[in-house]
Amino acid sequence: MLNGKSILITGGTGSFGKAFVAEVLKSYPDVKRIVVFSRDELKQFEMAQIFDPTEHRCLRYFIGDVRDASRLRRAMEGIDIVVHAAALKQVPAAEYNPFECIQTNVIGAQNVIEACLDTKVQTVVALSTDKAAAPINLYGATKLCSDKLFVAANLIKGFRDIRFSVVRYGNVMGSRGSVIPFFQQRKATGVLPITDPEMTRFNISLAEGVEMVLWTIDNSLGGEILVPKIPSYRITDVAEAIAPECQQKVVGIRPGEKIHEEMITASDSYNTVDLGRFYAILPSGGRYSVDSYCASTGAVPVQPGFSYNSGANDSFLDVAELRELIATLD
Repeated sequence: MLNGKSILITGGTGSFGKAFVAEVLKSYPDVKRIVVFSRDELKQFEMAQIFDPTEHRCLRYFIGDVRDASRLRRAMEGIDIVVHAAALKQVPAAEYNPFECIQTNVIGAQNVIEACLDTKVQTVVALSTDKAAAPINLYGATKLCSDKLFVAANLIKGFRDIRFSVVRYGNVMGSRGSVIPFFQQRKATGVLPITDPEMTRFNISLAEGVEMVLWTIDNSLGGEILVPKIPSYRITDVAEAIAPECQQKVVGIRPGEKIHEEMITASDSYNTVDLGRFYAILPSGGRYSVDSYCASTGAVPVQPGFSYNSGANDSFLDVAELRELIATLD
């Protein structure tokens, strides 16, 4: 699938980018080129200590910002596949610095789209978040805008051989800034701050996220928002799994947080299909209907009014399962 191809990943020095590069290097030894595009030269230097470009001759580290359209176009020369992972994603920071979040997550997304259209990129997969479904915070709102831009890009591609798709999933277990490393850091204090004892979140591993993006590169038709079927966890169970000896202190939810996250709303259900391992939210008014998509992929429409909510999920990780998964994290 990726052998002989040139790939660029924006935000490539993040948790996802590192895992994606590791998997591509392992599984596709004949990949032509992997371009790690990001704005932090220190993170690129640190990543190069793990993935040395003198050892992996296909690797390139390219400093740039998705806010810079001309730099993106330069980076995408000769690129076949783009994975867009760059984002400002800290909810409190986005609430305090709203236009900075818009500049990266919305204007940066449009810059990526236009650079792909201006070059010879063939496949684009953008990473989204559960916070983009019925958003109540700015981060979620900007990612919803980004999702809409990538889906709509399929309508303005003209005769270009290119397809744009979106992957939307929940909290990545152990990623930077997430609750597990935060609780691990606070464990020594004897107190873990709990925003709300009823809070739940979807959970996906980095490996599962990478696998889903690779599946999307190979199988998407363009215009889908793909959603994995993944378990949920209770925030109190995560605290118990990490530090059962610690006091759990309820501190209240932060601005822009939900008690439960949602990846598919009831309003989305009329354009949503079940692919087996994943759901796909299809574009309304796109180049294919729900019926034609199902006929070509074997998908089945979900029931009208269906929603996918972390608090009402059929699958929950218990404390023992969480402890086992946390033990596997680096």
